[in-house]
Amino acid sequence: MANAMYSTRAITVEHVTIGSKKSFEDVRSKLATLAPRIDDGIFTLLRYGESSRALRELEASPPLTIFGQRDHGALLAIAGQTSRSIQYDIGNPLTASKMTRHQLSAGLYAPIRVLLREDGGVGFEYDRPASIFGQFGNDDVNAVAQQLDRDLQALLEAAAA
Repeated sequence: MANAMYSTRAITVEHVTIGSKKSFEDVRSKLATLAPRIDDGIFTLLRYGESSRALRELEASPPLTIFGQRDHGALLAIAGQTSRSIQYDIGNPLTASKMTRHQLSAGLYAPIRVLLREDGGVGFEYDRPASIFGQFGNDDVNAVAQQLDRDLQALLEAAAA
């Protein structure tokens, strides 16, 4: 790899925790209601060049949807532990495209990872989008990321309430 170029730089990221007095299952269920799973048909439309139709469908969708999820709590069984913890990918393809059109590297962080965990209490954890996307120093990306901050916080607070 003599021709490969490698660089690193440190960035500051703000970590957010939103606690809940509700049960893990209640918060999980409420999140699924407020942010349903993304319709994968959108990606099929895009693959077949139906971008106008995909855009119409995305504009009619909720502001944030769940792209995927992983049961991290189940992984603890390897260590003989039990805990409930689910990692979600939450976002909006339109929001992502508004950032990646200005900074393709923003795609590394879209959708946003959110952890719902039960560890002495139920809560969400995530890294604040504006702090993550702020590393690119792009005003257009920053404006979208700030709106994403508000939308994500509102969603998670509603699910936790």
